[in-house]
Amino acid sequence: MVRDAMSEPVAQFAALTDVGRQRDHNEDNYLVDPKLSLYVVCDGMGGHAAGEVASAIAVRTLHEEVKREHDLVQDYLDGKTGADRVSKRDLIHMLEFAVNRASSKVHAEALKDPKKRGMGTTMVSVLLAEKEAFITYVGDSRVYLLRNDMLEQLTEDHNVYNELIKRKKIPREKVEKLAPKNAVTRAVGVYEHCEPDTLVVDVVAGDRFLLCTDGLSGYFEEDLAGLGQLVATPNAETAVKSLVAEANARGGGDNITAVVVTVGNIGARDDSRAARLQRKRDVLARMPLFRPLNDRELLRVLAVTDVLPYADAGKVIQEGDRGEELFIVLNGKLKVLAGGTQVATLNPGDHVGEMALIRAQPRSATVVSDGPSELMVIRRTDFFEILRKEHQLAVKLLWQFLGVLGDRLAQTNRELNSAREEMAEDITAEIFDYDEDDENRKTLVLPPPPSLDPANEHE
Repeated sequence: MVRDAMSEPVAQFAALTDVGRQRDHNEDNYLVDPKLSLYVVCDGMGGHAAGEVASAIAVRTLHEEVKREHDLVQDYLDGKTGADRVSKRDLIHMLEFAVNRASSKVHAEALKDPKKRGMGTTMVSVLLAEKEAFITYVGDSRVYLLRNDMLEQLTEDHNVYNELIKRKKIPREKVEKLAPKNAVTRAVGVYEHCEPDTLVVDVVAGDRFLLCTDGLSGYFEEDLAGLGQLVATPNAETAVKSLVAEANARGGGDNITAVVVTVGNIGARDDSRAARLQRKRDVLARMPLFRPLNDRELLRVLAVTDVLPYADAGKVIQEGDRGEELFIVLNGKLKVLAGGTQVATLNPGDHVGEMALIRAQPRSATVVSDGPSELMVIRRTDFFEILRKEHQLAVKLLWQFLGVLGDRLAQTNRELNSAREEMAEDITAEIFDYDEDDENRKTLVLPPPPSLDPANEHE
């Protein structure tokens, strides 16, 4: 159990690993460090006990690296500013480095012994930092989140099966025949470097995380409700024992490891904060730019989204300045001013400044808060980080940007055409000087030319 300065429980945990019913040794490893609020699960692979070595090295190395950077985590928790400021991205980079350090050590150990060549391990970890959970994962071990009686898989399997499903090139029935679910596409230690994925999830009192290997999750692919019921068991020790026992009862074909971590007390739910976090997610999901994203992809975007408060008349954007942020109204409303004249009002769910995510250009209007407001903010640097690391997500986002640009271009064309028509009518009126509503308007009849009488030619 972790306790803060007020001696209130921050997190409670329980963990259990089991060899299963069909293996003769356990290649899984896990770690729980209440002081660091770090929880890790690894599933080794390689045979001849090499998997057990790989998972043990990976767990130990990740632990050492996070412990070494504990001051960085503490500065983040303390909200340090200036040169000492630590951002979410700083912590993410620290964890990614730690995972790669583990990969390097496992790989180096494998090179010493031909029997261990190619050994590696999956890895999932959760680092709790007060109201946020920093999650890293490689391979097909998983992290689930139980909140308000709903169980959600937060991580994405790095295996051949999932890659084929995502590409949607082959029917699911054929994928199930072609791709064994234990054939991973990423692992710690198979190569000197690996590519961990990361998530930052806002947490609420009562949230419960399940970290597990595929020896457990594999038996609940078609029974997420059953898994959720077991995870929701109030007593964490009972929950992990029930999870392992059920996996064994369903076959026990692999090693089984489960770590359950509860934020605060599972019965003490913060409904207000939970509703607020759900609102952030819903607002983001309704935006045209993010509408096609799946749940995990939305979480990835939310990980780089901050919420900033603005007082009445607080300036959000200054016309002419170069900005790099997209602003989304979470609460309150904004006034949009062009040349000092109000041209629009932005309400909850509306957004402004999305083009700043692509390139720096002068802002076309001034935006101020109309009363107190809260805005969700996404910065260009963080947006580019997503595009650089998550290629499939990048394609979706850039495709949506094309749609947004297309809509804007169509709207601009309509406005230009309308302006041209109005201008043509005004110019016509000025040139011919008539009034369509003047019923007394006369038609000018020119007189006939003077008669050319030869008798008068000499007068």
